Amino acid sequence: MRDAAPMNPQSPPLLQVRNLSVRFGAKEVVHGVSFDIAPGEKLALVGESGSGKTVTALALLRLAGDAQLQGSALMQGRDLLQLPERELRGVRGGDIAMVFQEPMTALNPLMPVGEQVAEVLMLKQALTKAQSAQAAIELLASTGIPEPARRASSFPHQLSGGQRQRAMIAMALASRPKLLLADEPTTALDVTLRGQILDLLSDLQRQTGMAVLLITHDLLLVRRFADRVAVMEQGRLVEQGGVAQVFRAPQHAYTRRLIGSAPQRDVVEGVVEEDATPAAQAADLRVVYPVPLPGFRGWFAKGEFVAVQGAGFRIPRARTLGVVGESGSGKSTLAQALLGLLPARGELQVAGSAWQQPAQHNSAHNQALRQQVQVVFQDPFSSLSPRMTVEEIVGEGLQVHAPMLSISERRARVSAMLAEVGLADAQFPGLLSRYPHEFSGGQRQRLAIARALILKPQLLVLDEPTSALDVTIQQQVLTLLQRLQKEHALSYLLITHDVAVVRAMAHEVIVMKDGEVLESGSVRQVLDAPRHPYTQRLVEAARAP
Repeated sequence: MRDAAPMNPQSPPLLQVRNLSVRFGAKEVVHGVSFDIAPGEKLALVGESGSGKTVTALALLRLAGDAQLQGSALMQGRDLLQLPERELRGVRGGDIAMVFQEPMTALNPLMPVGEQVAEVLMLKQALTKAQSAQAAIELLASTGIPEPARRASSFPHQLSGGQRQRAMIAMALASRPKLLLADEPTTALDVTLRGQILDLLSDLQRQTGMAVLLITHDLLLVRRFADRVAVMEQGRLVEQGGVAQVFRAPQHAYTRRLIGSAPQRDVVEGVVEEDATPAAQAADLRVVYPVPLPGFRGWFAKGEFVAVQGAGFRIPRARTLGVVGESGSGKSTLAQALLGLLPARGELQVAGSAWQQPAQHNSAHNQALRQQVQVVFQDPFSSLSPRMTVEEIVGEGLQVHAPMLSISERRARVSAMLAEVGLADAQFPGLLSRYPHEFSGGQRQRLAIARALILKPQLLVLDEPTSALDVTIQQQVLTLLQRLQKEHALSYLLITHDVAVVRAMAHEVIVMKDGEVLESGSVRQVLDAPRHPYTQRLVEAARAP
Protein backbone atom coordinates (compact mmCIF):
# COMPACT_ATOMS: atom_id res chain seq x y z
CA MET A 1 0.00 0.00 0.00
CA ARG A 2 1.27 3.48 -0.90
CA ASP A 3 0.85 6.30 1.60
CA ALA A 4 0.62 9.80 0.21
CA ALA A 5 1.68 12.83 2.19
CA PRO A 6 -0.84 15.55 3.01
CA MET A 7 -1.18 18.43 0.57
CA ASN A 8 0.88 20.72 2.78
CA PRO A 9 3.59 18.69 4.51
CA GLN A 10 4.54 21.72 6.68
CA SER A 11 1.19 21.74 8.52
CA PRO A 12 -0.09 18.92 10.71
CA PRO A 13 -3.00 16.82 9.39
CA LEU A 14 -6.51 18.01 10.18
CA LEU A 15 -7.52 14.41 10.80
CA GLN A 16 -5.13 11.56 11.53
CA VAL A 17 -6.68 8.07 11.59
CA ARG A 18 -4.49 5.24 12.86
CA ASN A 19 -5.28 1.51 13.00
CA LEU A 20 -9.05 2.03 13.03
CA SER A 21 -10.92 -1.24 13.48
CA VAL A 22 -14.70 -1.64 13.66
CA ARG A 23 -16.34 -4.77 15.03
CA PHE A 24 -20.00 -5.75 15.31
CA GLY A 25 -20.18 -8.57 17.81
CA ALA A 26 -17.71 -11.22 16.70
CA LYS A 27 -17.39 -9.88 13.13
CA GLU A 28 -14.74 -7.31 12.32
CA VAL A 29 -15.77 -5.24 9.27
CA VAL A 30 -12.95 -2.65 9.22
CA HIS A 31 -9.39 -3.86 9.78
CA GLY A 32 -6.68 -1.46 10.93
CA VAL A 33 -7.36 1.45 8.55
CA SER A 34 -4.94 4.41 8.61
CA PHE A 35 -5.07 7.66 6.61
CA ASP A 36 -4.59 11.42 6.98
CA ILE A 37 -6.63 14.37 5.74
CA ALA A 38 -4.84 17.71 5.48
CA PRO A 39 -6.61 21.05 5.96
CA GLY A 40 -8.39 21.98 2.74
CA GLU A 41 -7.74 18.57 1.13
CA LYS A 42 -10.21 16.47 -0.87
CA LEU A 43 -9.73 12.77 -0.17
CA ALA A 44 -11.88 10.14 -1.92
CA LEU A 45 -12.55 6.84 -0.14
CA VAL A 46 -13.58 4.35 -2.83
CA GLY A 47 -14.63 0.72 -2.98
CA GLU A 48 -17.62 -1.50 -3.63
CA SER A 49 -20.65 -1.92 -1.37
CA GLY A 50 -19.61 -3.77 1.75
CA SER A 51 -16.00 -2.60 1.55
CA GLY A 52 -16.36 -0.61 4.79
CA LYS A 53 -16.31 2.96 3.39
CA THR A 54 -19.45 4.26 5.07
CA VAL A 55 -18.82 2.36 8.33
CA THR A 56 -15.36 3.98 8.50
CA ALA A 57 -16.86 7.46 8.11
CA LEU A 58 -19.62 6.81 10.64
CA ALA A 59 -17.08 5.41 13.11
CA LEU A 60 -15.23 8.74 13.10
CA LEU A 61 -18.31 10.31 14.69
CA ARG A 62 -19.20 7.17 16.67
CA LEU A 63 -22.45 6.84 14.75
CA ALA A 64 -21.96 3.19 13.74
CA GLY A 65 -24.59 1.78 16.10
CA ASP A 66 -23.31 -0.68 18.68
CA ALA A 67 -19.95 -1.07 16.98
CA GLN A 68 -16.81 -1.72 19.02
CA LEU A 69 -14.06 0.66 17.93
CA GLN A 70 -10.30 0.38 18.26
CA GLY A 71 -7.47 2.66 17.16
CA SER A 72 -7.47 6.45 17.13
CA ALA A 73 -8.86 9.34 15.10
CA LEU A 74 -7.02 12.52 16.12
CA MET A 75 -8.57 15.80 15.04
CA GLN A 76 -6.46 18.76 16.11
CA GLY A 77 -5.15 16.87 19.12
CA ARG A 78 -8.45 15.33 20.26
CA ASP A 79 -9.16 11.62 19.78
CA LEU A 80 -12.70 11.40 18.43
CA LEU A 81 -12.94 7.76 19.50
CA GLN A 82 -12.23 8.64 23.16
CA LEU A 83 -14.10 11.94 23.58
CA PRO A 84 -16.92 12.03 26.12
CA GLU A 85 -20.32 11.97 24.44
CA ARG A 86 -21.05 15.55 25.54
CA GLU A 87 -17.94 16.88 23.79
CA LEU A 88 -18.54 14.71 20.73
CA ARG A 89 -21.97 16.29 20.23
CA GLY A 90 -20.21 19.58 19.64
CA VAL A 91 -18.04 17.96 16.97
CA ARG A 92 -20.98 16.34 15.15
CA GLY A 93 -22.50 18.91 12.85
CA GLY A 94 -19.91 21.39 14.12
CA ASP A 95 -16.27 20.71 13.27
CA ILE A 96 -17.39 17.71 11.19
CA ALA A 97 -20.56 17.76 9.10
CA MET A 98 -22.05 15.05 6.90
CA VAL A 99 -23.97 14.94 3.62
CA PHE A 100 -25.82 11.68 3.07
CA GLN A 101 -26.52 9.72 -0.11
CA GLU A 102 -30.30 10.09 -0.30
CA PRO A 103 -31.52 13.54 0.79
CA MET A 104 -35.18 12.51 0.67
CA THR A 105 -34.63 10.17 3.60
CA ALA A 106 -32.12 12.43 5.39
CA LEU A 107 -34.34 15.54 5.36
CA ASN A 108 -37.35 15.86 7.67
CA PRO A 109 -40.43 15.56 5.40
CA LEU A 110 -42.56 17.57 7.87
CA MET A 111 -40.39 20.70 7.98
CA PRO A 112 -39.63 23.28 5.26
CA VAL A 113 -36.00 23.04 4.21
CA GLY A 114 -35.30 26.62 5.34
CA GLU A 115 -36.38 25.77 8.88
CA GLN A 116 -34.13 22.69 8.86
CA VAL A 117 -31.11 24.80 7.89
CA ALA A 118 -32.09 27.50 10.41
CA GLU A 119 -32.33 24.88 13.16
CA VAL A 120 -28.65 24.06 12.71
CA LEU A 121 -27.73 27.76 12.73
CA MET A 122 -29.58 28.38 16.00
CA LEU A 123 -28.00 25.32 17.61
CA LYS A 124 -24.42 25.68 16.36
CA GLN A 125 -24.02 29.45 15.96
CA ALA A 126 -26.46 30.68 18.64
CA LEU A 127 -28.32 32.95 16.22
CA THR A 128 -31.79 34.29 16.93
CA LYS A 129 -34.76 32.89 15.05
CA ALA A 130 -34.91 35.89 12.72
CA GLN A 131 -31.15 35.87 12.14
CA SER A 132 -31.09 32.14 11.43
CA ALA A 133 -34.01 32.40 8.99
CA GLN A 134 -32.16 35.07 6.97
CA ALA A 135 -28.86 33.20 7.18
CA ALA A 136 -30.60 30.01 5.97
CA ILE A 137 -31.79 31.83 2.84
CA GLU A 138 -28.26 33.13 2.23
CA LEU A 139 -26.84 29.62 2.62
CA LEU A 140 -29.40 28.18 0.19
CA ALA A 141 -28.49 30.96 -2.25
CA SER A 142 -24.78 30.10 -1.91
CA THR A 143 -25.52 26.54 -3.06
CA GLY A 144 -27.16 27.81 -6.26
CA ILE A 145 -30.81 27.04 -5.45
CA PRO A 146 -33.00 29.35 -7.59
CA GLU A 147 -35.39 31.67 -5.71
CA PRO A 148 -33.87 30.77 -2.31
CA ALA A 149 -36.37 32.83 -0.32
CA ARG A 150 -39.28 30.93 -1.86
CA ARG A 151 -37.53 27.56 -1.75
CA ALA A 152 -36.76 28.03 1.95
CA SER A 153 -40.48 27.60 2.67
CA SER A 154 -40.75 24.48 0.47
CA PHE A 155 -40.94 20.97 1.86
CA PRO A 156 -38.42 18.36 0.64
CA HIS A 157 -40.93 16.63 -1.66
CA GLN A 158 -41.50 19.95 -3.46
CA LEU A 159 -37.84 20.16 -4.55
CA SER A 160 -36.04 18.30 -7.30
CA GLY A 161 -33.32 15.77 -6.46
CA GLY A 162 -30.57 18.28 -7.15
CA GLN A 163 -32.27 20.97 -5.06
CA ARG A 164 -32.72 18.59 -2.14
CA GLN A 165 -29.04 17.69 -2.26
CA ARG A 166 -28.14 21.40 -2.32
CA ALA A 167 -30.35 21.92 0.73
CA MET A 168 -28.48 19.09 2.50
CA ILE A 169 -25.18 20.76 1.65
CA ALA A 170 -26.48 24.10 2.96
CA MET A 171 -27.44 22.40 6.22
CA ALA A 172 -23.99 20.81 6.50
CA LEU A 173 -22.26 24.14 5.86
CA ALA A 174 -24.40 25.97 8.43
CA SER A 175 -21.94 25.07 11.20
CA ARG A 176 -18.88 26.15 9.14
CA PRO A 177 -17.24 22.71 9.47
CA LYS A 178 -13.55 22.04 9.16
CA LEU A 179 -14.28 18.63 7.59
CA LEU A 180 -17.20 17.56 5.40
CA LEU A 181 -18.03 13.86 5.09
CA ALA A 182 -19.88 13.38 1.79
CA ASP A 183 -21.34 9.86 1.58
CA GLU A 184 -22.23 9.12 -2.06
CA PRO A 185 -23.66 12.66 -2.44
CA THR A 186 -24.39 12.32 -6.17
CA THR A 187 -25.39 8.68 -6.70
CA ALA A 188 -29.12 9.43 -7.06
CA LEU A 189 -28.56 12.37 -9.44
CA ASP A 190 -28.37 12.78 -13.20
CA VAL A 191 -24.96 13.08 -14.81
CA THR A 192 -25.17 16.85 -15.31
CA LEU A 193 -26.46 17.36 -11.76
CA ARG A 194 -23.59 15.22 -10.47
CA GLY A 195 -21.15 17.57 -12.13
CA GLN A 196 -22.96 20.61 -10.74
CA ILE A 197 -22.92 19.25 -7.18
CA LEU A 198 -19.22 18.36 -7.39
CA ASP A 199 -18.40 21.79 -8.83
CA LEU A 200 -20.43 23.34 -6.02
CA LEU A 201 -18.56 21.34 -3.37
CA SER A 202 -15.23 22.34 -4.94
CA ASP A 203 -16.19 26.03 -4.97
CA LEU A 204 -17.45 25.95 -1.38
CA GLN A 205 -14.36 24.03 -0.28
CA ARG A 206 -12.10 26.69 -1.79
CA GLN A 207 -14.13 29.52 -0.23
CA THR A 208 -14.29 28.05 3.28
CA GLY A 209 -11.03 26.08 3.36
CA MET A 210 -12.75 22.97 4.70
CA ALA A 211 -11.48 19.48 3.93
CA VAL A 212 -13.73 16.92 2.23
CA LEU A 213 -13.84 13.14 2.62
CA LEU A 214 -15.80 11.90 -0.43
CA ILE A 215 -17.18 8.37 -0.11
CA THR A 216 -18.07 6.91 -3.50
CA HIS A 217 -17.82 4.02 -5.93
CA ASP A 218 -17.91 6.32 -8.98
CA LEU A 219 -14.35 6.53 -10.27
CA LEU A 220 -15.22 9.26 -12.78
CA LEU A 221 -16.22 11.52 -9.90
CA VAL A 222 -12.99 10.70 -8.09
CA ARG A 223 -10.87 11.77 -11.06
CA ARG A 224 -12.89 14.95 -11.43
CA PHE A 225 -13.00 15.98 -7.78
CA ALA A 226 -10.37 14.53 -5.46
CA ASP A 227 -6.75 15.36 -4.69
CA ARG A 228 -5.99 11.93 -3.25
CA VAL A 229 -7.74 8.57 -3.30
CA ALA A 230 -7.82 5.71 -0.80
CA VAL A 231 -9.11 2.31 -1.98
CA MET A 232 -10.90 -0.09 0.38
CA GLU A 233 -11.56 -3.79 -0.16
CA GLN A 234 -13.36 -5.96 2.39
CA GLY A 235 -12.63 -3.58 5.23
CA ARG A 236 -8.95 -3.04 4.42
CA LEU A 237 -7.23 -0.04 2.90
CA VAL A 238 -5.30 -1.62 0.04
CA GLU A 239 -3.92 1.45 -1.74
CA GLN A 240 -3.78 5.22 -1.47
CA GLY A 241 -2.04 8.03 -3.24
CA GLY A 242 -2.50 10.99 -5.54
CA VAL A 243 -5.42 10.61 -7.96
CA ALA A 244 -3.30 10.94 -11.11
CA GLN A 245 -0.71 8.52 -9.72
CA VAL A 246 -3.20 5.81 -8.71
CA PHE A 247 -5.20 5.97 -11.93
CA ARG A 248 -2.09 6.02 -14.09
CA ALA A 249 -0.27 3.16 -12.35
CA PRO A 250 -2.48 1.27 -9.86
CA GLN A 251 -0.43 -1.12 -7.73
CA HIS A 252 -3.06 -3.38 -6.15
CA ALA A 253 -5.02 -5.95 -8.17
CA TYR A 254 -8.33 -4.74 -6.70
CA THR A 255 -7.62 -1.15 -7.75
CA ARG A 256 -6.77 -2.34 -11.25
CA ARG A 257 -10.04 -4.27 -11.36
CA LEU A 258 -12.05 -1.21 -10.30
CA ILE A 259 -10.39 1.02 -12.87
CA GLY A 260 -10.88 -1.63 -15.56
CA SER A 261 -14.60 -2.05 -14.83
CA ALA A 262 -15.86 0.48 -17.37
CA PRO A 263 -18.79 -0.88 -19.42
CA GLN A 264 -17.57 -2.76 -22.50
CA ARG A 265 -19.49 -2.85 -25.78
CA ASP A 266 -20.31 -6.40 -26.92
CA VAL A 267 -23.48 -6.27 -29.00
CA VAL A 268 -24.47 -7.60 -32.41
CA GLU A 269 -23.96 -4.90 -35.01
CA GLY A 270 -25.02 -5.08 -38.66
CA VAL A 271 -27.95 -4.21 -40.89
CA VAL A 272 -31.52 -4.39 -39.57
CA GLU A 273 -34.25 -6.07 -41.63
CA GLU A 274 -36.56 -3.15 -42.34
CA ASP A 275 -39.47 -5.39 -43.39
CA ALA A 276 -39.52 -7.36 -40.13
CA THR A 277 -42.09 -6.40 -37.49
CA PRO A 278 -40.28 -4.31 -34.85
CA ALA A 279 -40.50 -5.12 -31.17
CA ALA A 280 -41.97 -1.64 -30.64
CA GLN A 281 -42.55 1.54 -32.59
CA ALA A 282 -44.17 4.92 -32.00
CA ALA A 283 -44.96 8.04 -33.99
CA ASP A 284 -46.18 11.43 -32.73
CA LEU A 285 -46.61 9.95 -29.24
CA ARG A 286 -48.23 12.27 -26.71
CA VAL A 287 -48.79 11.61 -22.99
CA VAL A 288 -50.56 14.11 -20.72
CA TYR A 289 -51.41 14.21 -17.03
CA PRO A 290 -54.48 16.02 -15.68
CA VAL A 291 -53.64 18.83 -13.28
CA PRO A 292 -55.97 21.03 -11.21
CA LEU A 293 -56.64 24.55 -12.48
CA PRO A 294 -56.25 27.43 -10.04
CA GLY A 295 -59.21 29.22 -8.54
CA PHE A 296 -62.86 28.80 -9.45
CA ARG A 297 -62.13 27.07 -12.78
CA GLY A 298 -60.64 24.09 -11.00
CA TRP A 299 -64.10 23.15 -9.72
CA PHE A 300 -65.35 22.31 -13.19
CA ALA A 301 -62.33 21.39 -15.35
CA LYS A 302 -58.84 20.00 -15.30
CA GLY A 303 -55.77 21.33 -17.02
CA GLU A 304 -53.12 19.28 -18.79
CA PHE A 305 -49.44 18.75 -18.16
CA VAL A 306 -47.76 17.45 -21.31
CA ALA A 307 -45.14 14.90 -20.19
CA VAL A 308 -44.26 13.56 -23.66
CA GLN A 309 -44.88 15.47 -26.88
CA GLY A 310 -44.43 14.21 -30.46
CA ALA A 311 -42.03 11.36 -29.65
CA GLY A 312 -41.22 8.77 -32.30
CA PHE A 313 -38.94 5.72 -32.33
CA ARG A 314 -38.52 2.22 -33.72
CA ILE A 315 -36.96 -0.75 -31.88
CA PRO A 316 -36.12 -3.65 -34.23
CA ARG A 317 -35.71 -7.20 -32.97
CA ALA A 318 -32.44 -7.88 -31.10
CA ARG A 319 -31.63 -4.17 -30.93
CA THR A 320 -31.37 -1.64 -28.07
CA LEU A 321 -32.78 1.88 -28.06
CA GLY A 322 -31.17 4.10 -25.43
CA VAL A 323 -33.24 6.95 -23.98
CA VAL A 324 -31.15 9.56 -22.21
CA GLY A 325 -32.04 12.78 -20.45
CA GLU A 326 -32.21 14.37 -17.02
CA SER A 327 -34.90 13.80 -14.40
CA GLY A 328 -38.20 15.23 -15.62
CA SER A 329 -37.29 14.82 -19.30
CA GLY A 330 -40.10 12.30 -19.93
CA LYS A 331 -38.02 9.10 -20.06
CA SER A 332 -40.01 7.17 -17.46
CA THR A 333 -43.34 8.43 -18.81
CA LEU A 334 -42.36 7.14 -22.25
CA ALA A 335 -41.55 3.75 -20.71
CA GLN A 336 -44.87 3.58 -18.84
CA ALA A 337 -46.76 4.33 -22.05
CA LEU A 338 -44.82 1.56 -23.82
CA LEU A 339 -45.73 -0.82 -20.97
CA GLY A 340 -49.41 0.06 -21.36
CA LEU A 341 -49.56 1.67 -17.93
CA LEU A 342 -50.47 5.17 -19.17
CA PRO A 343 -52.93 6.20 -21.87
CA ALA A 344 -51.14 7.72 -24.86
CA ARG A 345 -52.22 9.50 -28.01
CA GLY A 346 -50.63 8.94 -31.37
CA GLU A 347 -49.29 5.68 -32.77
CA LEU A 348 -47.80 3.12 -30.37
CA GLN A 349 -47.37 -0.58 -31.10
CA VAL A 350 -45.70 -3.44 -29.25
CA ALA A 351 -44.95 -6.60 -31.24
CA GLY A 352 -47.23 -5.29 -33.99
CA SER A 353 -50.25 -4.62 -31.73
CA ALA A 354 -51.59 -1.48 -30.06
CA TRP A 355 -52.76 -1.26 -26.47
CA GLN A 356 -56.51 -1.06 -26.01
CA GLN A 357 -57.85 2.06 -24.33
CA PRO A 358 -58.10 2.33 -20.52
CA ALA A 359 -61.71 1.17 -20.55
CA GLN A 360 -60.42 -2.25 -21.64
CA HIS A 361 -57.24 -2.00 -19.56
CA ASN A 362 -57.46 -5.59 -18.27
CA SER A 363 -58.80 -7.11 -21.47
CA ALA A 364 -57.53 -10.45 -22.80
CA HIS A 365 -55.82 -8.55 -25.63
CA ASN A 366 -53.84 -6.35 -23.24
CA GLN A 367 -52.98 -9.28 -20.99
CA ALA A 368 -51.54 -11.21 -23.94
CA LEU A 369 -49.59 -8.13 -25.02
CA ARG A 370 -48.08 -7.73 -21.56
CA GLN A 371 -46.39 -11.08 -21.99
CA GLN A 372 -44.42 -9.53 -24.87
CA VAL A 373 -43.03 -6.58 -22.89
CA GLN A 374 -41.55 -6.80 -19.40
CA VAL A 375 -39.60 -4.40 -17.20
CA VAL A 376 -36.49 -4.42 -14.99
CA PHE A 377 -36.44 -1.58 -12.47
CA GLN A 378 -33.65 0.58 -11.10
CA ASP A 379 -33.57 -0.63 -7.50
CA PRO A 380 -33.88 -4.42 -7.21
CA PHE A 381 -34.30 -4.24 -3.44
CA SER A 382 -37.51 -2.17 -3.59
CA SER A 383 -38.88 -3.87 -6.73
CA LEU A 384 -38.78 -7.39 -5.23
CA SER A 385 -41.33 -8.28 -2.56
CA PRO A 386 -39.52 -9.01 0.72
CA ARG A 387 -42.32 -11.41 1.69
CA MET A 388 -42.02 -13.67 -1.35
CA THR A 389 -39.48 -16.41 -1.93
CA VAL A 390 -37.32 -16.58 -5.04
CA GLU A 391 -39.57 -19.28 -6.49
CA GLU A 392 -42.68 -17.14 -5.94
CA ILE A 393 -41.07 -13.97 -7.34
CA VAL A 394 -39.70 -15.50 -10.53
CA GLY A 395 -42.68 -17.80 -11.11
CA GLU A 396 -45.40 -15.23 -10.44
CA GLY A 397 -45.80 -14.35 -14.13
CA LEU A 398 -46.25 -17.99 -15.07
CA GLN A 399 -49.21 -18.30 -12.71
CA VAL A 400 -50.95 -15.53 -14.69
CA HIS A 401 -49.82 -16.26 -18.26
CA ALA A 402 -49.30 -20.04 -18.11
CA PRO A 403 -51.81 -21.34 -15.53
CA MET A 404 -51.91 -24.77 -17.23
CA LEU A 405 -48.44 -25.61 -15.89
CA SER A 406 -48.23 -27.96 -12.93
CA ILE A 407 -46.27 -26.94 -9.82
CA SER A 408 -43.35 -29.18 -10.81
CA GLU A 409 -43.30 -27.83 -14.38
CA ARG A 410 -43.37 -24.24 -13.13
CA ARG A 411 -40.58 -24.98 -10.66
CA ALA A 412 -38.46 -26.54 -13.41
CA ARG A 413 -38.87 -23.41 -15.58
CA VAL A 414 -37.98 -21.15 -12.67
CA SER A 415 -34.83 -23.15 -11.89
CA ALA A 416 -33.77 -23.14 -15.55
CA MET A 417 -34.29 -19.38 -15.80
CA LEU A 418 -32.32 -18.74 -12.62
CA ALA A 419 -29.45 -20.85 -13.92
CA GLU A 420 -29.49 -18.87 -17.16
CA VAL A 421 -28.95 -15.58 -15.29
CA GLY A 422 -26.15 -17.07 -13.20
CA LEU A 423 -27.99 -18.20 -10.06
CA ALA A 424 -27.76 -21.93 -9.48
CA ASP A 425 -28.82 -24.07 -6.52
CA ALA A 426 -25.29 -25.45 -6.28
CA GLN A 427 -24.03 -21.93 -5.58
CA PHE A 428 -26.96 -20.99 -3.33
CA PRO A 429 -28.28 -24.05 -1.45
CA GLY A 430 -32.04 -23.81 -1.02
CA LEU A 431 -32.17 -21.07 -3.66
CA LEU A 432 -35.90 -21.34 -4.43
CA SER A 433 -36.91 -20.88 -0.78
CA ARG A 434 -34.64 -17.91 -0.11
CA TYR A 435 -35.79 -14.28 0.22
CA PRO A 436 -34.42 -11.16 -1.55
CA HIS A 437 -32.61 -9.80 1.52
CA GLU A 438 -30.32 -12.84 1.45
CA PHE A 439 -28.71 -11.68 -1.82
CA SER A 440 -26.36 -8.88 -2.84
CA GLY A 441 -27.46 -5.99 -5.06
CA GLY A 442 -26.13 -7.58 -8.22
CA GLN A 443 -27.72 -10.93 -7.38
CA ARG A 444 -31.07 -9.23 -6.70
CA GLN A 445 -30.87 -7.57 -10.11
CA ARG A 446 -30.30 -11.01 -11.66
CA LEU A 447 -33.48 -12.16 -9.89
CA ALA A 448 -35.33 -9.19 -11.40
CA ILE A 449 -34.03 -10.08 -14.87
CA ALA A 450 -35.09 -13.73 -14.40
CA ARG A 451 -38.57 -12.61 -13.34
CA ALA A 452 -38.87 -10.52 -16.51
CA LEU A 453 -37.52 -13.18 -18.89
CA ILE A 454 -39.52 -16.14 -17.55
CA LEU A 455 -42.39 -15.19 -19.91
CA LYS A 456 -40.08 -15.08 -22.97
CA PRO A 457 -40.95 -11.49 -23.96
CA GLN A 458 -39.79 -9.77 -27.15
CA LEU A 459 -39.00 -6.50 -25.40
CA LEU A 460 -37.47 -5.57 -22.05
CA VAL A 461 -37.77 -2.07 -20.62
CA LEU A 462 -34.60 -1.48 -18.59
CA ASP A 463 -35.20 1.45 -16.25
CA GLU A 464 -31.76 2.50 -14.95
CA PRO A 465 -30.87 -1.19 -14.44
CA THR A 466 -27.33 -0.58 -13.13
CA SER A 467 -27.34 2.88 -11.53
CA ALA A 468 -27.76 1.43 -8.01
CA LEU A 469 -24.86 -1.03 -8.48
CA ASP A 470 -21.10 -0.84 -7.97
CA VAL A 471 -18.89 -0.55 -11.04
CA THR A 472 -17.74 -4.18 -11.09
CA ILE A 473 -21.29 -5.48 -10.50
CA GLN A 474 -22.58 -3.07 -13.14
CA GLN A 475 -20.18 -4.57 -15.67
CA GLN A 476 -21.36 -8.10 -14.79
CA VAL A 477 -25.05 -7.19 -15.21
CA LEU A 478 -24.41 -5.43 -18.54
CA THR A 479 -22.45 -8.46 -19.78
CA LEU A 480 -25.38 -10.68 -18.78
CA LEU A 481 -27.88 -8.46 -20.63
CA GLN A 482 -25.68 -8.44 -23.74
CA ARG A 483 -25.43 -12.24 -23.71
CA LEU A 484 -29.19 -12.69 -23.23
CA GLN A 485 -29.89 -10.32 -26.11
CA LYS A 486 -27.73 -12.39 -28.44
CA GLU A 487 -29.14 -15.74 -27.32
CA HIS A 488 -32.84 -14.77 -27.34
CA ALA A 489 -32.94 -11.95 -29.94
CA LEU A 490 -34.27 -9.64 -27.21
CA SER A 491 -34.99 -5.99 -27.79
CA TYR A 492 -34.27 -3.43 -25.06
CA LEU A 493 -35.57 0.03 -24.28
CA LEU A 494 -32.74 1.28 -22.07
CA ILE A 495 -33.55 4.29 -19.90
CA THR A 496 -30.48 5.82 -18.30
CA HIS A 497 -28.53 8.99 -17.62
CA ASP A 498 -25.22 7.10 -17.79
CA VAL A 499 -23.65 7.86 -21.16
CA ALA A 500 -21.06 5.07 -20.69
CA VAL A 501 -23.85 2.49 -20.35
CA VAL A 502 -25.52 3.81 -23.52
CA ARG A 503 -22.24 3.53 -25.41
CA ALA A 504 -21.88 -0.07 -24.30
CA MET A 505 -25.45 -1.25 -24.87
CA ALA A 506 -27.38 0.86 -27.39
CA HIS A 507 -27.67 0.69 -31.17
CA GLU A 508 -29.85 3.80 -31.47
CA VAL A 509 -30.26 6.73 -29.08
CA ILE A 510 -32.91 9.38 -28.48
CA VAL A 511 -32.20 12.39 -26.27
CA MET A 512 -35.16 13.83 -24.35
CA LYS A 513 -35.70 17.12 -22.57
CA ASP A 514 -38.96 18.55 -21.24
CA GLY A 515 -40.93 15.76 -22.89
CA GLU A 516 -39.55 16.25 -26.40
CA VAL A 517 -37.02 14.31 -28.46
CA LEU A 518 -34.20 16.76 -29.20
CA GLU A 519 -31.91 14.42 -31.10
CA SER A 520 -31.91 10.85 -32.37
CA GLY A 521 -29.71 8.55 -34.40
CA SER A 522 -27.13 5.79 -34.06
CA VAL A 523 -25.13 5.70 -30.84
CA ARG A 524 -22.00 6.87 -32.65
CA GLN A 525 -23.78 9.71 -34.45
CA VAL A 526 -25.41 11.09 -31.32
CA LEU A 527 -22.63 10.58 -28.76
CA ASP A 528 -19.55 11.13 -30.92
CA ALA A 529 -20.91 14.10 -32.88
CA PRO A 530 -23.83 15.57 -30.92
CA ARG A 531 -25.61 18.41 -32.71
CA HIS A 532 -27.92 19.82 -30.04
CA PRO A 533 -26.32 21.94 -27.27
CA TYR A 534 -28.19 19.92 -24.62
CA THR A 535 -26.74 16.64 -25.92
CA GLN A 536 -23.31 18.24 -26.05
CA ARG A 537 -23.63 19.17 -22.36
CA LEU A 538 -24.69 15.62 -21.42
CA VAL A 539 -21.77 14.07 -23.29
CA GLU A 540 -19.30 16.60 -21.90
CA ALA A 541 -20.50 16.02 -18.33
CA ALA A 542 -19.86 12.27 -18.72
CA ARG A 543 -16.39 12.66 -20.19
CA ALA A 544 -13.45 11.67 -18.00
CA PRO A 545 -11.05 14.53 -17.14
